[in-house]
Amino acid sequence: MSDIVTISGSPSTESKSTIVLKYLKRQLEEEGLTVKEISVLDVEPNILLNGEYNHPSITSLVKNIQNAKGVIIASPVYKAAYSGALKALLDLFPQDAFQNKPVYPLMVGGSQAHLLAIDFSLKPLLAGLHAQTILKGVYLTEKQIDKTNDAEPIVDSELLKRVREQLHQFAEITKKLSSIPV
Repeated sequence: MSDIVTISGSPSTESKSTIVLKYLKRQLEEEGLTVKEISVLDVEPNILLNGEYNHPSITSLVKNIQNAKGVIIASPVYKAAYSGALKALLDLFPQDAFQNKPVYPLMVGGSQAHLLAIDFSLKPLLAGLHAQTILKGVYLTEKQIDKTNDAEPIVDSELLKRVREQLHQFAEITKKLSSIPV
């Protein structure tokens, strides 16, 4: 069982949102938390498109999420919203998949033009999955991420500070939940 599950909503193998998730994973592991990575790429496209919610690959992902104390979810911005692949994956989860869990949302877009996508598309979706606490979240632009620097991919110092502050807040909430007997 992992303390945290990260979910990458990018259908790209060279995703900047996934790079940010991997960076956050390392930060959380340094704080002593265990992290399980999930990606839309882990599921065969025909399973997503056919809505096979009982498929073993989906039930395994759902079990990982149910056993986690918190979720970090990231998606690229496509047409002013999260990716269709992420929506197809989340549609296969139970309605209460994020119940009693804090969720830290992140989105990566090509420009500041879609800054509100996190508030007007991703957060309502997370609320629909009964997330306990949805952090403010962070919107990043592609120019603020250096794909060649795994150690510190976020190049904007103010943005990096916000990402770390929210990650710390998320980790504290998760640690408190971890100390509560189930």
